[in-house]
Amino acid sequence: MKQTNYHLFDFMDFDPSLKKDEFLWKAYAPTAVRAHDGDILADIPFQQQLRQEDMSPDTKVPQQTYTLIIRAYQPDILRLFISMNGDTLQEKSLMLAMHEDVRHEPLTLKEEGQLFTVSDSEGRIRAVIDNRPLPTDPWSDLLPAPQPAPFITLYPDGDPDKPVALSDDHFSPPRYDALPLGFCSVGCGKAATDDTGTTTERATISFRCAPDECFAGTGERFRKMDLSGQTFQLKNQDGQGVNNRRCYKNIPFYLSSRMYGAFYHTSDYCKLSLADHSTRSVQFLCDRPTLDVFLIGGKTPERILHTYRMLTGFPPMLPLWSFGIWMSRMTYFSADEVNAICNRLREEHYPCDVIHLDTGWFRTDWLCEWKFNPERFPHPQEFVQSLLKKGFKVSLWQLPYVAAGAEQLREAKKEGYISQPVRVSDLSDGADSSDDGSASSNFSALDYAGTIDFTYDKATAWYKGLLRDLLQMGVKCIKTDFGENIHMNHSYHGMTAEQLNNIYALLYQKAAYEVTEEVTGDGIVWARAAWAGCQRYPLHWGGDSQSSWDGMAGSLKGGLHFGLSGFAFWSHDVPGFHSTPDFMNSPLDEQVYVRWTQFGVFSSHIRYHGTCKREPWHYPSIAPIIKRWWQLRYCLLPYIMEQAEKSTRTGWPMLRALLMQHPQDRTCWHIDDEYYFGDSFLVCPVMNSRNRRDIYLPKGLWIDFFTGERYDGGRWYYDVEVPLDRMPVFVRPGEHIRLYPEKVDSTDEMDFSKSIILDISLDYKGVKQLIIDN
Repeated sequence: MKQTNYHLFDFMDFDPSLKKDEFLWKAYAPTAVRAHDGDILADIPFQQQLRQEDMSPDTKVPQQTYTLIIRAYQPDILRLFISMNGDTLQEKSLMLAMHEDVRHEPLTLKEEGQLFTVSDSEGRIRAVIDNRPLPTDPWSDLLPAPQPAPFITLYPDGDPDKPVALSDDHFSPPRYDALPLGFCSVGCGKAATDDTGTTTERATISFRCAPDECFAGTGERFRKMDLSGQTFQLKNQDGQGVNNRRCYKNIPFYLSSRMYGAFYHTSDYCKLSLADHSTRSVQFLCDRPTLDVFLIGGKTPERILHTYRMLTGFPPMLPLWSFGIWMSRMTYFSADEVNAICNRLREEHYPCDVIHLDTGWFRTDWLCEWKFNPERFPHPQEFVQSLLKKGFKVSLWQLPYVAAGAEQLREAKKEGYISQPVRVSDLSDGADSSDDGSASSNFSALDYAGTIDFTYDKATAWYKGLLRDLLQMGVKCIKTDFGENIHMNHSYHGMTAEQLNNIYALLYQKAAYEVTEEVTGDGIVWARAAWAGCQRYPLHWGGDSQSSWDGMAGSLKGGLHFGLSGFAFWSHDVPGFHSTPDFMNSPLDEQVYVRWTQFGVFSSHIRYHGTCKREPWHYPSIAPIIKRWWQLRYCLLPYIMEQAEKSTRTGWPMLRALLMQHPQDRTCWHIDDEYYFGDSFLVCPVMNSRNRRDIYLPKGLWIDFFTGERYDGGRWYYDVEVPLDRMPVFVRPGEHIRLYPEKVDSTDEMDFSKSIILDISLDYKGVKQLIIDN
């Protein structure tokens, strides 16, 4: 057992033996505070600490001073920036896509006896820097006085009741549990000054938190709704499931129940502790000795997320067909097989818009060469075009690694389009020369020779060319699988592997999205990895979930946190990706298939995919139920399109945690198995074989969407029985829901001028006869 329960080792990542030549530097009180060009600059001295478990200043080593910049933006944003390696504050980056309404807000400074008050042009106090001596009542000299600290309190939206203060968190002067600001250096007891960004230097910042404070977001986090008491490594990796700590989509952003958000503007490896190492502090540690934090205020979670999108970009609208049913399996191997499935879907009137070809459309399964197998798909353009005429859009799987046997390998190596191996002697400290970092859930025996280097513009153009040929055939979507891992022992044109790993997903998806939009007119990808900014290149799905109740529950948890991290659109494999206990070959549970279908119908997007048969006719006892729910999906499309459009210009995601609608309801900060689907629907999926569940309804009158039965809110309903062909979905009186009244086989047949409005009046009787049994 290596955990020590001490901040220095468990959070700051110091060697517990203290044998490494590394040193901790603690921030002291500012020596100077001044206004400059509308910003506030505070000169922060840092004092090196003795290399020991208990903190104590090493006064033999001169202090190092770095400048903390406080900058304000409209609307309701405060930015803190400090660098210990010469980085400068930038307003352009891969992650940032600032809206024109994000404007620099000049700050002014007022000093009264070492109390510095920072105000904006509206007279709102935005920060207080308190350099006054601490009051004392001396009676003992048993312990040394505490080391100085920067006592800085921020007010992101100018609300005096919502302070966000740096946390100088300690039990006794030597025993620290969080640092307000700090960094680490290596070698000779001096602060490092190079700008290599290696993992041997790191910086930390901490904010105070309240005893009852809750947190959410941080990406597609497969965890309970309130994330307090947990620490996360923000390092993208193949999740290999949805019920563990690994994460495909880390987003360096959290939402606090005290109504502020924090965006850590970095793509370096980092760590976020939410009232875990200390219940008094939120702590952030970045492997690069630069800290760049946007604190975002707002009265509601939606407004905070809207402002976050104003910084990092809004999701664009997706095409109508993408909101229909996607049919897939791992995998279809021939044009004949695909045509037979599509023909049966049409003959039996299962509505469907997309047929996805996974790993089997190449010359060799998994050997991604971006070309159809000439024997099994002899006429690919005719094949794709014939499917289009039947209303099926084709989606194709691929990945960003070039395999050893791929025909493109020679060119890719010669032209530098893929990463190149680094000699062991050139690896940075801590790098593993045996770790190629790619394709962790590569279910083939292929050796991937390199990762496509999207930091190199010629490599990006080359990759776009590979996709362009397919898109010009009529393919409508590229599945940008993987991208969480890259070859870590390789070199890249634009940055080190450690700097690239997290941001790689954005570069990869951006390239595929752009060429798809260029050729087809519709921007779309089907992506698994993500980092801040990837919401600009939708859409994303939840990865390789187990086809089980646990997999379904884990997927929903991840989707809700993902929506609280700036993303509007999200999907998941119905009814889970892999079987259990035999990963590939165990038959799926038909109850799971039905319940996951119901969850999928009330999701942003719905795709059937996995390791065994996914087509509903293979399960005749439940196939009629599945067809009715598919028909309901198409009936809901006018409403879904309205909500999708709304989510592209606001802070709302399509799937909304209850806390977004009811932030003052403390119960909602702990509910992760219910959600809002757009404005109107409160959805309660059944995720067990008992066909029962507990239901929480927030305050107000609620009506069962299907039966019209009334329920009073502000309370729990326990052990509610739910027949297999039903799912609890609730609406409020006064809602007006746009529906499509006719059955269709695909969205090509829809004319939205035929839409009807369903009024949820007090005498509403439910839609059972109108839709489900029609």
